[in-house]
Amino acid sequence: MIKVLRAGFLTSVQDLGRIGFRDSGVSQSGALDASMLRILNVMVGNEESAAGIEFTHGALRLKLSDNRRVAWGGGDYQVEVGQTRIPPGHICAVSAGEEIHIQGPRVGARGWLVIAGGIDVPLVLGSRSTDARGNFGGCDGRYLIDGNELPLGSEVAWDKLKTPSPRISGWAAPQSWVQTGGGNAVLRIIRGSDWELFDEPSRQAFLLSDFIVAAESDRMGVRCSGSKLRKIINRDMLSEAVAPGTIQVPPDGNPLVLLNDCQTIGGYSKIAHVISVDMTIAAQLHAGETARFRETTLAEAQDLAAARAEDFALFRVGVRMHHL
Repeated sequence: MIKVLRAGFLTSVQDLGRIGFRDSGVSQSGALDASMLRILNVMVGNEESAAGIEFTHGALRLKLSDNRRVAWGGGDYQVEVGQTRIPPGHICAVSAGEEIHIQGPRVGARGWLVIAGGIDVPLVLGSRSTDARGNFGGCDGRYLIDGNELPLGSEVAWDKLKTPSPRISGWAAPQSWVQTGGGNAVLRIIRGSDWELFDEPSRQAFLLSDFIVAAESDRMGVRCSGSKLRKIINRDMLSEAVAPGTIQVPPDGNPLVLLNDCQTIGGYSKIAHVISVDMTIAAQLHAGETARFRETTLAEAQDLAAARAEDFALFRVGVRMHHL
């Protein structure tokens, strides 16, 4: 069991999300940085899809009821157990009754904490993720509040999995994987189905201008302000399928990068789509930060995704070797 002593801001239970229900209007949900969750879960011996805790700007305090291994990653947070600081991407052995304190971040927006055994809230449509817009999943379908108690699963890790001694592992995941969000974000994109509907000055501005992340951004999407993007012909659009990473342009001309809690269909023009490997960057965008868009090709996006999958497969083997 893990008790939430201080819930912080927009803290929620998330796994890899609900896959296969978009045709029924169910959002994907899930950790905004799926790669991060996979990395951390592998480190503590969980299945890659195990549920963890996603936290956003603000302080968080948790207490464990039994001994567990934990790991975290994300923005530049300060994470401590007692007087011991836990670096990102390291395993830490936490004893029963000890508190985990999370503060920050100085850079970035979000972080993820995983616990050996995973958060064992009930499955809803195959996922433990919180859908706060739909009011289901996670902890009663909402963000965590002070006093919540979350059940933990049994530690069914590898037979010879070692608990670090001293309490923090001497080895870690690559720093660039687990410490994300550094300002001056660049999101690589491929052209969307409505690219040609925008005039040439707008297309150039989209690729060459800086955009500022608006305060209204949330898990549904990152709202940007800057150069207004205008279509050659203004006409009503039919609602079509959208997904995390789709960049829509509402009537105000400001691009909107959809994230995991986005709707499943939308009627705004789709100027582009963020490539999958850069959703890690999108997850750390916060109000006031500058973001830019850079065009790439579908072939390059596929190569980058394949390279990441290969690196992760090697990392998984390396973690097992460390635990032998």
